[in-house]
Formats: sequence, C-alpha cells, structure tokens
Amino acid sequence: MTAPATAAPARQARPRRTPTAPRRRRGGSRLVFLLPAALFLGLFSIYPLVQLLRMAASEVTAATLNADWAWTGLDNVRRGFETGQTGPAVSRTLVFVVVVTVLGMLVGFGAAIALRTSGRWSAWLLALMVFVWALPPVVNGSVWKFLLNDAGLINTVLLGTGLRDDPVPFLYDQHWALFAVAFVNAFAVIPFNTLVFRAALMTIDPEVFEAAQLDGASKWQQVRHIMVPSVRPTTLVLLILTLVYGFRSFDFIYVMTYGGPGTATNTLPFLGYLQAFVRYDYGLGAATSALAVVGVLVLAVVYARSIKREEADG
Repeated sequence: MTAPATAAPARQARPRRTPTAPRRRRGGSRLVFLLPAALFLGLFSIYPLVQLLRMAASEVTAATLNADWAWTGLDNVRRGFETGQTGPAVSRTLVFVVVVTVLGMLVGFGAAIALRTSGRWSAWLLALMVFVWALPPVVNGSVWKFLLNDAGLINTVLLGTGLRDDPVPFLYDQHWALFAVAFVNAFAVIPFNTLVFRAALMTIDPEVFEAAQLDGASKWQQVRHIMVPSVRPTTLVLLILTLVYGFRSFDFIYVMTYGGPGTATNTLPFLGYLQAFVRYDYGLGAATSALAVVGVLVLAVVYARSIKREEADG
C-alpha cells in the first residue's frame, strides 16, 4: 500500500506593494504643471502685493521713491483717517458695493429667468448681453457719460415728455453721481450674472416644472421653491464675485466723473490712485489701496472656502 502523497506546500502570499512610487510620480507631474502658474502668480500678484504693503508702511514720496524707504508702520493709515479722506471713502465704497451687488444679482437673476427658454429672441438678447459685457470699460463708460449728460439722451427724453423742467444732474450732483456710476457698474456686470444664472437654471429637469404646474403652482411659487433653491450654490459664488467686482471698480469712475464732483465718487481704489499718482504721496496712496486689498482678500478667502465646500458636497 503506497503512502499517501504529501500535500504540496502552500504558496506563501507575497506582500502587496503599495503604489507609493507611482503616486509620487503623479504628484511630481502635477507640481510640474502647477509650476508655471505659481511663477506667474508670484511674479505678477504676490510680489506687487508685498511691495504695496511695504510701501504702505513706509514714507514714500516722489523724492524718496528710488531711495531707501523709511519705515513708518501704520502712520500712513492713521494720517489718511486724520485728514478726513479715508473715512468718507470707506463709506462711499460700501454704498457703491451695495448698489452694484444688489442690482447686479437681482436684475441678473430676473433676466436669467426671462431668458431661460430657448428661442430666437432669447438668442439675440443673450448675444447683446455678451456684447455689452465684452465692451471695454472705457468705451462703455464714455457711452454712458454721453447718455447721462445734461444734453444726453436720458435728459432729452425726460425734458421732452414733460417729466422734468430741468435736466437731472446725474454726473454733476454729489448725491446723484455716486449712484449713477454705481448703476453703470451694475449694468456692466448684469450680463455676466445673467449668463451664469441661466446656465444654472438650464440644469433643472423640465419635468420638475411640469409636475409643479400640474400641482397648481404659480410662476412665483416655481421661482421661490424650485429655481431659488436650485441656484443657491451658484448664487453664493456669484455674490462673492460681484462683491469683489464692486470693491475693485475704478475704470468707470475714472472715465465718467474722475472722482467728482468734488470728492463725491472717491472710492478707496480711486482715492488711492489720486494720492499716489496725482499728489505723488505714494505711501499714503498705498495705505489707502491696502484697505481695499484687505476687503478683497477677505472675500477671496470666503470664495475659496465656498468652492471647497461645494466640491465636497458634490
């Protein structure tokens, strides 16, 4: 009787290799692709920002621009508030940003709802909006300066219809000028907001609106309970972008009023320009501009966090 065959020795399981090397290679390749963008941002964004903050904390004039800058700390910021220029400029900037943001968001969302359906007129209006949005601010501001002039189209219509006996001083009155320029800035940002809101609304399933209509929902109820919740993530991102746009607005003020009448439209960016490049007090102008930069940086951080949260939820 033959002995039973011995069982073949069990093959030892080989330890599985962790793909550390490929991951490292992939991480290295990503860094290579990110390097040009990092260099570009560092050269054209971070370095000028550091120089701005350094200049804001130094005494820099036309005589000392190319010499060593004397460190003064927060003296430039304090001097700006003591002279009575920075405080009113902050108030005007906040009013300006509120008008631009409210009009830009509400009108942009309303226009997106009106242009949600596809058709010939919608296509033409969208093309017109893209044209208005793509116009250079110098051209756009010059057109609006002509329209809002005492002898411009708007005042001509108001006088011709008998609604007013004298022209409205849109650009020549200290109360009208700031709101007029803010309205023009909002008009320039409305097309962009409309296109973004419309893209978000187009992602809603049409069957949702059909079911709402069958349940007897009115148009306002569809807007309130379907459209608004669906575009909430887009609204948050667009709100921050519009706030940043309002904070950094400069070109329309330069073209339409040049900060006037008097100082009625001197927002923080324009006041910093006047102090640095008209009065040649570069330290004071940099300090004023740094206040606007701080506001934009805060909004940028909020924007980045909202994008990260949206990606995590998605």
